[in-house]
Parts: sequence; structure tokens; C-alpha cells
Amino acid sequence: MVLKINDFKRFEKQIILKKIGIKGQKKIEKAKVLILGMGGLGCPLLTYLASSGVSNIGLVDHDKVELSNLNRQILFNIADIGKYKVIQAKSKIKKLYNKIKIKTFKTKISLNSIESLIGNFDIICDGTDNFKTRYLINDYCKKKKKILISAAISRFDGHLFKFDFRKKIPCFRCFMPDAPIEENNCDTEGIFSPVAGILGALQANEVLKTVLGLKDDLNNNFLVFNALKMSLRKIKISKNIKCINKCV
Repeated sequence: MVLKINDFKRFEKQIILKKIGIKGQKKIEKAKVLILGMGGLGCPLLTYLASSGVSNIGLVDHDKVELSNLNRQILFNIADIGKYKVIQAKSKIKKLYNKIKIKTFKTKISLNSIESLIGNFDIICDGTDNFKTRYLINDYCKKKKKILISAAISRFDGHLFKFDFRKKIPCFRCFMPDAPIEENNCDTEGIFSPVAGILGALQANEVLKTVLGLKDDLNNNFLVFNALKMSLRKIKISKNIKCINKCV
């Protein structure tokens, strides 16, 4: 793969980084990333991946843009209301980086669709907002030995997970074997809009580090962010001997 002069100029500020260079930029271009959920997390995640040069991206979301989305879903505006999120996101990002190849899926993530959705992608990014779907994504990424980078947001808080299921590591069910009785998400508890941007950017950061093979990642840990305290902390995830995915 030859890096053309216009691409070099476009990405030169990251190419000059010793940990990236031309070799790293080529890795970024070849990466195949699937984004599950084009909401408050998916919008900044997609923007940063495209801006960095990721050229093969899939977008999954069956929802249409609503007025209440606009405080945090930064790719959309009033003219997008009533239109499919994945279609509008693709249109906006193609204007940002026209070389990008985006495949859209206007479908729900379900037991019937999950395997076909994740099959052609190496890195899966979960930005969904309910535990049933998160467990499903976790289970199939583990089964298919995918890399899963997942984020969750609510109120003033955000969580970021990375699971490289090519290795024998704990999974999301090890951390949370059972879903809470009540869903904790933006719809039920509200969201401070910058938290969505911060966690979406952190997801993109972890994707690019993974593509580049950089160390100091989140394997076996997850990151907790609190916007009020401006705090970040890592918490270790241990294998659960009772995990139904047999992580031990």
C-alpha cells in the first residue's frame, strides 16, 4: 500500500509521531472497525476514527434522529430529525473524508443478526444503551475471538472497557454476571452531554492504540470517568469461575 502525497499531508501531524509514522498510518487505513450504536458515543467515535484515517467502518443502528438526541449526538442537526442515524452519519463523514468506505446497517442488534454484523470486522465498538444487547455483543465477540471496545454513559459518569478475546481474558459477564433490575442509561437517568464526547473520544483512542499495537492498554481493566470530580481511575476485572462464558 502506497501512501499518496495528499494523504501524507492530511495525516502528517500524526505521521510525525515516532509511535505512528508511515507504517502506522497504513495500519490505521487498513483497520476494519464496526460501531454498534450511532448515539452520543458513536458520533464522536466515528468522527475521530475517520479523521485519523480509518477507511473501513461499519455503522449499526435502527433508530432515526430525534430532537432529544441533539444535545449530545454531535453529527446531527435539526434537518436530520426523522432520518436514519446511520445514513445521516455516513453522509456527514463522507464530507469529512471522502476515501472512507462506510457500510450501514439499519437493523436491530439481535440473536439473529449479531453474527453476520460482526463477522467482517476486526474491532467491535459497543455504544449501545441496554444490558441485554451488551451481553449479546460480549458473548459473540468472545465466541468469534474479536476485539471489543465498549463504553457506557449515564448522568456525569462514563465507563470504558477493552476485551481482546484473541487471548484468554475475563469478559463483561465476569465483571457483571447479572443485569441490574433497572436500566441505567441516558433515557432513564439523563446525561451530561460532554461525558458522551469524552467517552466516545476515549473509545477512539483505544481503537487506534489497538490498531497500532501500542502498550498500556485496558486489557483486564476498565476505566471509570467522573465529570464532576474530573477523575479517572482503572479497576481490575478478574475472571469469574461462575462465568457462563467459561473464562477461567
